[in-house]
Amino acid sequence: MNDPALMMHTVIKRQPRVELSTSALQHNLKRVRELAPQSKVVCMVKADAYGHGIEFALNALQDTDAFGVACIEEARQIRQLGCSQLVTLIEGVFSPAEWLEASQLQFECVVHQQQQVDWALAHPEIYQQNNLKIWLKLNSGMNRLGLQPDELLKAAHQLRAAGFELVLTMHFANADVPEHPLNQQQIQTFLHLRQQLEPIEASCCNSAAIFNWPELHFDYVRPGIMLYGASPYDYISAAKLDLRPVMHLKSNLIAIQHVNADQVIGYGSRFTTTRPTRLGIVAMGYGDGYPRALSHGAYVSIQGHEAPLLGRVSMDLLAVDLTDLPSTIDIGAEVTLWGDNPTVDLIAQYNNTIGYELLCRLTNRPKRIIF
Repeated sequence: MNDPALMMHTVIKRQPRVELSTSALQHNLKRVRELAPQSKVVCMVKADAYGHGIEFALNALQDTDAFGVACIEEARQIRQLGCSQLVTLIEGVFSPAEWLEASQLQFECVVHQQQQVDWALAHPEIYQQNNLKIWLKLNSGMNRLGLQPDELLKAAHQLRAAGFELVLTMHFANADVPEHPLNQQQIQTFLHLRQQLEPIEASCCNSAAIFNWPELHFDYVRPGIMLYGASPYDYISAAKLDLRPVMHLKSNLIAIQHVNADQVIGYGSRFTTTRPTRLGIVAMGYGDGYPRALSHGAYVSIQGHEAPLLGRVSMDLLAVDLTDLPSTIDIGAEVTLWGDNPTVDLIAQYNNTIGYELLCRLTNRPKRIIF
C-alpha cells in the first residue's frame, strides 16, 4: 500500500547529463564556412568527436566536405555508422594491411614517414581507382610528425611518378599564439615547399589558424575545437568568436547541508567554513569526468546564479556554497557545470588545462541528450 506521506515528496534521481545541441554544432560549422568560404572543410571528429559522440557529430555535420580522425579504428566506426563521407586519417596507416583497408573503404591518408610512402608505392591501384589523394605532411618545425623538406620533395617525386594526387599539409605548434616566432618560420617553410611543388593542393589551418591567417586557408581547412564551441585561444572567449557551446554538462542538487562556521568540508578537510553555510551537494564528480584538481574560484551555475565550489571534488559528488543564493533554490534544482556559464574553457583554466582535455575525458556515466 502506498504511503500518502511518502507520495507527497518529489523523487530526486542522480542524473548527471550531457546536453548536446545540434543547432550549435551546425552554427559553428557555418562559422567556419564564413571565415574560409573558398576552402573545403575537413571536420575533425577524432576522440569520439572531442567527447561529444561520433554518431551525434556525423548527423549534425552532414554539410561538411570530409571528416578527419586520428586512426583507422575511428574511421571504421564512421563507416559502421553508415556514413559514406570522405574520411582523412591524420596519422595515416601503420601497416600494409591498413593501407589496403583504407584504400577499399575510401579513407584518404596522411603520409608522414618514408615507410608509409613505400606502402603506397607497393599498392597504388585501389587507392587511385577511388580517386583518393595522399596528404603529404611536412615537418615545418613542430617536430612531431612529418617529413623534413628534402625528404618530402623526394617522396613527392616518387608518389607523383606513380600517379598519386597530393595535398601538402602541416600542423602549427603555436597557432593559438599568433605572435610566436615559430609561426612565421613554419609558414615560410611551408610556402617554400608549396612553391617548389606547384601545382599542388594545400592545407595548414586548424581552428586558431583559420582565424589568424585567411591567406593560408588554401584548399582545405581543418577545424577542431571551434566546431564544438570552445575557444582555441586562452585570451579570447568563444562567445567573442561567435562560437556556441555544443555541450552543456548538467546535474542536480541532491542534498542540502546547514553547517556552522569552523566546519570542514569534503575529503582531506581542505576547506573550513568561515561563516554559517548553506551547502549544496551536486551529483557530479570525477567519476563522471568533472575535474578533481580545481583551484579556488571555480563555480557552477544554478538558476542563473554562480555558486562557488567548496572543498575537494570526489568521485560522485561535489559541494557548492548556496549561502548567498536565493533560499528558493532547493533539492532538485538544476546545476550547470559547464556550458554558457561557466564555459568549459573557464573550468579548464581553474584546472590548469585546456577545454579540449575536459571535453575528451568525460566518462560514459552521464546520460547523453541530443536536441
